[in-house]
Amino acid sequence: MAGSSPRGGGVLRIGAAVVTGGIIGLLFPPFNWAGWVWVCLLPLFIAIWSAKGRRGWKGFGMGWLAGFVASLVSLHWLTEVTSVGWVALAAYLGIFPGVWGLLIGKWVNPWKPKEEEGKKDSAIQRKVRAKVGKAADPKSHWRASWDSLIFAFAAASTWCGLEWLRGWLFTGFGWNSLGVAFHETPVMAQSADLLGICGLSFLPVFLQAVLVQTGVRLWAETKRGRLKPHVDFGVAAMLIAVAFCYGVWRLHTVPQGEHVRLKVLLVQLNVPQDAAKRLWSPEEIHFGYEEETLEALEEIERQDASRFEEAAALGQEIRLNTPDWIIWPESALYGRILRIGDEDWAMWGQNLETLARIREQGTFTLAMGLNEVEGERLGQDFVEKVDARLWNSLAVFDESSELLTYRKHHLVIFGEYIPLVETLPFLKAIYEQQSGASYGGAFAKGESFDPLMVEAAGESVGLIPSVCFEDTVPRLMRRFIRQGPQWIVNVTNDGWFRESPGAAQHFANARFRAIELRRPMVRSANNGVSAAVNPLGSTAHPDGGPPQELRDENGSHFTRGWLLAEVDIPKEPSLTLYMLIGDLGVVMLGLSGLVVGIWKGRRG
Repeated sequence: MAGSSPRGGGVLRIGAAVVTGGIIGLLFPPFNWAGWVWVCLLPLFIAIWSAKGRRGWKGFGMGWLAGFVASLVSLHWLTEVTSVGWVALAAYLGIFPGVWGLLIGKWVNPWKPKEEEGKKDSAIQRKVRAKVGKAADPKSHWRASWDSLIFAFAAASTWCGLEWLRGWLFTGFGWNSLGVAFHETPVMAQSADLLGICGLSFLPVFLQAVLVQTGVRLWAETKRGRLKPHVDFGVAAMLIAVAFCYGVWRLHTVPQGEHVRLKVLLVQLNVPQDAAKRLWSPEEIHFGYEEETLEALEEIERQDASRFEEAAALGQEIRLNTPDWIIWPESALYGRILRIGDEDWAMWGQNLETLARIREQGTFTLAMGLNEVEGERLGQDFVEKVDARLWNSLAVFDESSELLTYRKHHLVIFGEYIPLVETLPFLKAIYEQQSGASYGGAFAKGESFDPLMVEAAGESVGLIPSVCFEDTVPRLMRRFIRQGPQWIVNVTNDGWFRESPGAAQHFANARFRAIELRRPMVRSANNGVSAAVNPLGSTAHPDGGPPQELRDENGSHFTRGWLLAEVDIPKEPSLTLYMLIGDLGVVMLGLSGLVVGIWKGRRG
């Protein structure tokens, strides 16, 4: 960069930011360039740290550009609903790496330009520095490694803190932090149970900050013909080795202990949608769930009969595969639940008929996503209240048809509510134009954070409920943690985004909840990904069978079908640091990095 013109240097720095953003965007589904997470920030580090003059603002601009490009690449599936929203969201998300760029450009910067040193240092200080340089202090390389570690710690910590802030501010959008790149790397993913998914980003950023500083010193030493030890690189390598060993240990210890074996039938109908508008009639959807579920139960019964005959001939015992639970996706049926107080309820007759047809085939617990509306008594009838509240709910009907519901907390902006819509009514028109559906009013937020206590294979277990994108919000899932056996159930509908990478990215982000909380997760989706995830974040079958993900013969999760999953719910789940301290750990990490970085920057 030293010999380039100011304009040429600016073009190179812009190119470096674009390259970094493009690689980050490719870390996630459908590309899954996971290995590049260890080098993706190198161009951006070099570009920001080598800038001269107004380093803070230049750092912000390059960081914002990298974040903007990364979001454009990774979130392109949003164009299935709104191109304007895609660009606007990417521009907003770029602010967070932009702030990071400002911090590492202005304060957390090991390459302080000489002209700025001259402005702050006296003539005596410059003479002392020159004499020290001539003396070739043998301890200088140790000092350089120490400084390198401080700068790397500050850069990595503030990155993690800003990822957390992005997932919290204005209800948050925490998708696709750098750590999500490890969703198919089980050994490295296990460290998510320490500081959560944001904490997983620390090591890649830390390593790259060290690599850039070590590389510059190594280049200078090569030209002088005198190589020195680089302790900072050794420390970075040691931290990665420790994380690897921790992951191996957790992979071998977490599954141990007694568990409750649960058989769950997941049904996926793949109903086509145009944004929020479902393209099938209520009758087609109801008959579809009935037909697919009954066919699944019949096929399971035929398989059980065949297995029983084989086992009887050999004098062996087998356990039948009759499911304990049947789970359908979010907003599976059209009819609403009319809720009167905490006990009484009523439901649309066609819903009841559909459930009755399934009940004829056996005793199951049925769970599905349904809309729930506030009602009241009018004589002998139940009617909807005037200005009734509406909830997006997970409904559980036990074997005796008793009803438990969970009401969604984390609502999706412009999907389930529109801020300031009463003051700015044109927002309603924009929603209807973009979604292709009429705006029927906002959903209300749920209030309870108690898990649903349900029966599973004869045991009382806690169900941690989540609807739609709630399984990507770790701080919300953590609030349901209690002692004893628990499992996470998510019902979702990513059909808004048709056959795009949105569903696969949703699943990649969601599976870390199983690791952070060490509870198994079951997901039922309209068009994928329907799967069972064990406490290691894996879809591996507990008995060594094929992965427990619903896919067609070509490997696509965009399919109609069913999956009989086997879920092992630990009676005494593992304790994790994230369960104990939640997001406090990564917040303190981010603040400490900020303090250390500014302190180091002020000292020069």
